[in-house]
Amino acid sequence: MIARRRPHLLWLLGPFVLYLGVLPFANRVRPVVLGLPFLFFWLLCATLLTPVCVWLTHRGDRKRGDRRRADRTRGDRKERRA
Repeated sequence: MIARRRPHLLWLLGPFVLYLGVLPFANRVRPVVLGLPFLFFWLLCATLLTPVCVWLTHRGDRKRGDRRRADRTRGDRKERRA
């Protein structure tokens, strides 16, 4: 229901899935990536992607708010003309 009205909130599922959903599968010592065990590398990537997901959600919310304000302003203008 929320996804229909505010689909940009689905970006917040990204960090959840990265940390909790995939973590049991990423819990490996080998392979070593950039000198880090795979689990540490995975958590580092998830940590760096979390602000990106939050920013995308904020951007979608802000655009939605701008559209709402424009609709309200348009409605006020119509009322004033009448």
